[in-house]
Amino acid sequence: MTNNLYNVRMKTFVGLGNPGEKYKNNRHNVGHMFVDFCIKRLTSSRVNEFKYLKTDCFMNVSGLFIKKLISNLKLQTSNLYVVHDDLDIPLGKCKVQFGTGPKLHNGILSIEEELGTNDFWRVRIGVDNRGENKIDGEAYSLQDFTDEELKQLQPVFEKIYKQITQ
Repeated sequence: MTNNLYNVRMKTFVGLGNPGEKYKNNRHNVGHMFVDFCIKRLTSSRVNEFKYLKTDCFMNVSGLFIKKLISNLKLQTSNLYVVHDDLDIPLGKCKVQFGTGPKLHNGILSIEEELGTNDFWRVRIGVDNRGENKIDGEAYSLQDFTDEELKQLQPVFEKIYKQITQ
């Protein structure tokens, strides 16, 4: 089997986020955090089944990164899993869905525009823990997770990892 044909079938997970230390622990970077979690868990016997990558661009232009990735790997969008934060889902919850996503997420909108389709997987990790003291979603997502919130993410990461590697 050629590399190109093999890559067509490989599940590829791309964690969305913003580049740089300044954003490392932001809620918006939960996709990057999940990829780091997966890489630590990946066994050598399964390394050829999955590819884990983090965007190297700002969230709102994620589509350019994804379009280039699809082209370079000759990847089918049906094997693309985009991992991102979601304010519509409470912290500690998640959804893995194909072809549907949050009502408004600029990273996802950018990807859909660049690919011309919404036929890819979304791994939606809830980051909303604002309760009744809601602040603007953009400002909230650019804040760092608290230590307690980071602890709540670990079981979510574990659940998703088990689900996607079955």
